[in-house]
Amino acid sequence: MKRTVTILSLLFCLSYSNSQTYNHLEVDEKGNEKLLGKINRKGLTTNSFSTWFNKNHDDYVVNESLTKSFKDSVNNYEIKVFLGTWCGDSKREVPRFYKVMDAINFPENQLEVIAVDRTSEAYKQSPNGEEKGLNIHRVPTFIFYKNGKEVNRIVEYPKETFERDIYNMVIEHKYVPNYVAANYINGLLMQNDLGTLSNMETELVSRLSEFVKGSKELNTLGYVKLRAKRLNEAIYIFDLNTKIFPYKDNVYDSLGEAYFEAEKFELALTNYQKILELNAENENTKTMIEKIQKLIN
Repeated sequence: MKRTVTILSLLFCLSYSNSQTYNHLEVDEKGNEKLLGKINRKGLTTNSFSTWFNKNHDDYVVNESLTKSFKDSVNNYEIKVFLGTWCGDSKREVPRFYKVMDAINFPENQLEVIAVDRTSEAYKQSPNGEEKGLNIHRVPTFIFYKNGKEVNRIVEYPKETFERDIYNMVIEHKYVPNYVAANYINGLLMQNDLGTLSNMETELVSRLSEFVKGSKELNTLGYVKLRAKRLNEAIYIFDLNTKIFPYKDNVYDSLGEAYFEAEKFELALTNYQKILELNAENENTKTMIEKIQKLIN
């Protein structure tokens, strides 16, 4: 009898624990609701989220001929989705993605959805760290796995449509996701030490300049590293970005911020002063320069 009670108690605890892992709701400092961690469709169709989810889901018209062509193939995949319920791109694209998944009757148990935060302390992070090691620098990100291995991903928005992108991915096997530069740099960081990458700088600047999508592409990746306290990687990315976009004041601002967090105040000051050369009216920069000078003196 005692053993039975123990087992039942354990099962109850496990059931209760699992129920708590989905659709965790918080309210930010402005009173806006946000979901964090593992979520499901129920979470997206309740509270304030239902307004944008239902509209964007219902308004989307699925290309049925394309979905029929890849239905059987894509059902052999598992898909992991990272989104922000605060993010405009997620609000637009995730309901559309669900509409396509509905059209092919994609198995619910093969879909995992994680909501990340946007605070400075947890930028593009979830409470349980499901994003770690997966290079989530833009949301939404849709990662396609087969036999436990990542095959490809759709980053932020489809290059054409979800139907066409998935077709190109699972049938044609010819798909390159958005933000190639950020994905490439993150891959290099996983495979090389910073000393090796520093020696490749000239080659990388030349190569990345051809296909990087503006200064914000690497900046966003840099902030993901910075908020995760991977300061050296953040500094490397921001510094590389200043070489690619030496005429953009925002890249020096990001590098200055990273040096400041790393307590390399002289280097931070140098970058903030560079901003004033490009934009003499930047008041935030003037404030930071005063703050740093007080710390140095």
